[in-house]
Amino acid sequence: MPLKNTCIVSGAQTKFGKLDGVTLREMFTEAVDKATVGAGIDKKDIQAAFIGTFIPEMLIHQGHTAPLLLDYAGLKGLPATRHEAACASGATALRAAIMAIESGFYDTVLVAGAEKMTSVSTNRVTEALAAAADDEFESSLGLTFPGVFAIAAVAHMEKYGTTEEDMARVAVKAHDNASTNPLAQFQKPVSLEKAMTPRYVAWPLKLFDCSPISDGAAAMVLTSTEKAKEYTDLPIKVVGTGQASASMNLSDRGELTSFEATVSAGRRAYDMAGLGPKDMDFAVVHDCFTIAEIIASEDLGFFEPGQGAAAVKDGITARDGDKPINPMGGLKAVGHPVGATGVKQAVVVYKELMGDAGPNQVDKNETGIVHNFGGTGATCVVNIMRRADA
Repeated sequence: MPLKNTCIVSGAQTKFGKLDGVTLREMFTEAVDKATVGAGIDKKDIQAAFIGTFIPEMLIHQGHTAPLLLDYAGLKGLPATRHEAACASGATALRAAIMAIESGFYDTVLVAGAEKMTSVSTNRVTEALAAAADDEFESSLGLTFPGVFAIAAVAHMEKYGTTEEDMARVAVKAHDNASTNPLAQFQKPVSLEKAMTPRYVAWPLKLFDCSPISDGAAAMVLTSTEKAKEYTDLPIKVVGTGQASASMNLSDRGELTSFEATVSAGRRAYDMAGLGPKDMDFAVVHDCFTIAEIIASEDLGFFEPGQGAAAVKDGITARDGDKPINPMGGLKAVGHPVGATGVKQAVVVYKELMGDAGPNQVDKNETGIVHNFGGTGATCVVNIMRRADA
């Protein structure tokens, strides 16, 4: 059965990128203020907060971030829970908030995610991110996330004939979409020739196949169907949600060209919503690497296995295509502050459904799906959202 009681009534993000001189607390507060006061929602209406952050202990030597951030944002005293699921931290926070509303425990809640990543060296960030992998069998032996996704890319190339140029086209699309998104980390189009420049990070993945190190925050307000009328004439309903997990390391997986947690989480969300892949007008997927978008588009049922790359080449996933994917730029070009990403992705879907995406607006916007995963897909969350008038 579809979810019946959860509506999104606001969503906002900060600019993503290298935000020098801006602290985690300040980014978080900016996003929260935009999603509450900036949207005409009194902070006193918020009854609880669900917050996604991944690795502040390793990046800024700060743990116990939920009450800290909430206090700084002027919401001291509320129940505040931090959610950590690697790059899916924000999406697990969102899913917990959905369940809190559906259960009737709260009427109105805040969901927010934030991460400050650029204040330390690239080596330090790489080491911190490796905590999301299996330390005993992978990261302690030197396998980084570019290496893991390079393995997936090679497997996809071997099985389906996917090429480096196919992956580069994903980057070109991402940068083209982000070029009209003022909150994106990178706002310049990239040619296919430039994306194919052989600056390998982990063969076959090159520089433009990889999402950047970023700072940023995002926030949303969720409320019950009844309360939503107090805030907006067009609430966005959450009609399906799914979460699944998989083995942390690749050696325990039977398939390298598909992420089983995405397939399972997607199926659960579709079943709950009573909808299928063909019903999705557009999608926001976790494109931490270009191959990840291609695989996600197949795992979510938009294209048959092995056909995701061809869909990009044929323009199907372009902003004006039949199945737009990441119409505002995705992690690849907008940025990937890991704790904020899952919330930001949902904000993108919200804005597209509201018709508030500016030059990045998709033509058909009744139903959207958002896919966020952590690590190498060991955690995956999929949510489906619809306009209340759809």
